[in-house]
Amino acid sequence: MEEAPFKCLHCGHDFTMPYDKKVMVERACPKCNSNSVRRIKKKSANK
Repeated sequence: MEEAPFKCLHCGHDFTMPYDKKVMVERACPKCNSNSVRRIKKKSANK
């Protein structure tokens, strides 16, 4: 399982957590405990 960056939509906290796209896991922000978190996808350098 790899580490992936996440962002809390409630408090704006950025953090990393283990991530596997094949496994559905409900995540919570370690700062405010909100479950409104989204994975930050890497932006492509190609335009």
